[in-house]
Amino acid sequence: MPDLLWDDVRNFFDPDVMGALPDVSVAGTSVEDWQALFDLVRLSGWSWEYSVGGAAEPLPPAADVPARPVDAETADLRVWPVPGVLVIFRPRSAEEIDFDVDLRELLGQEGVDVLCRL
Repeated sequence: MPDLLWDDVRNFFDPDVMGALPDVSVAGTSVEDWQALFDLVRLSGWSWEYSVGGAAEPLPPAADVPARPVDAETADLRVWPVPGVLVIFRPRSAEEIDFDVDLRELLGQEGVDVLCRL
């Protein structure tokens, strides 16, 4: 989406309107989509950390995402696509990729461009 312009989407990036940490969800995904995300994170050169219950662990194969018990500790994949911008993915279900972004870190055209590259 290289042609997404700040002036066209600024209201979606307004923390006062959307909340500072809106939940973002991509529905209709699969284990293959999660694996593509995990591969992107590993190969991108971005800083990242995967943790379960707050303890750092190696990034598992995406096939392990739907196999996690419902009452299992929370897993987080924290990704910094650029310094100062944190995206937190929460692998809970193969059918949906959930993540949070801090809109205060994505102000202006540069922030829109970072999110689109991600």
